[in-house]
Amino acid sequence: MIKDITLKLENDPARDRSLNYAISVAQACGAHVTGMAFCDPVGFAQYPIPSMPASVLSNITAEKAREASAAIARFEEAAKSHKISFDHEVVMHRLPRSAGAFAVKARRSDLSIIQQTEKQDDDNEAMIEAVLFDSGRPVLIVPYIQTDPFKLDHVVCCWDGSFTAARAVNDARRLLKRAKKVEILIVANEKTEDSRHQASGEGIVAHLARHDINATLKTLQAPDVDVGNSILSYIADQGADIMVIGGYGHSRLREFVLGGVTRTILESMTAPVFMSH
Repeated sequence: MIKDITLKLENDPARDRSLNYAISVAQACGAHVTGMAFCDPVGFAQYPIPSMPASVLSNITAEKAREASAAIARFEEAAKSHKISFDHEVVMHRLPRSAGAFAVKARRSDLSIIQQTEKQDDDNEAMIEAVLFDSGRPVLIVPYIQTDPFKLDHVVCCWDGSFTAARAVNDARRLLKRAKKVEILIVANEKTEDSRHQASGEGIVAHLARHDINATLKTLQAPDVDVGNSILSYIADQGADIMVIGGYGHSRLREFVLGGVTRTILESMTAPVFMSH
């Protein structure tokens, strides 16, 4: 089962949904949680205003450090009150080094947890991409509207027969074993109408059965351009607790960027997304 969790802490207390969710995961699994707060030191490169005195930049950095310390304090209080094993650290780096530090730490965990990006938060987006594509471990992304604690009444695994889908389902297997209901969801369209796609879905259901996971196969019809929204609608309609999906992306000058379906889901998710690449 999950025994080590790496959690990205939020400096804004209004965004502590991921903290609360991670605590509930740790309680359910008996896991240790490492909380990581981030303080982006300010430099003149960020504020290229000749008249801005160094003291102003220093004050901005000090305020960021106070926010990170407060995030650590909230995490420590929550972990202690729920009797969770924990440790924590503050990372004093700017992007991309801060995102890299998060990914490296996640390599020594069973799971990393991070909150959904809200509005135009490039730093959080970079953290998600780094931990997804560079940690070698699954990541659980928590919606910023999340209020329910961790539960496994209904888990939906998105399946298209790809290696990323296979990786995600395999990484989620420890959770699927504990789930009350598991569905394998195929979105069928002009690209996936041949029998091989259906057979692939039936094959993964049979594979999970050999691991004592009773999964059922569900097929949706949707145009190729609307796969992400079709998945989101199904998850919302069914009230699923967790969505399992392969983290798709493509390379851009040696950097991975999120693919279209993945980005659509992460922008409008209503349930936590368990993702692997």
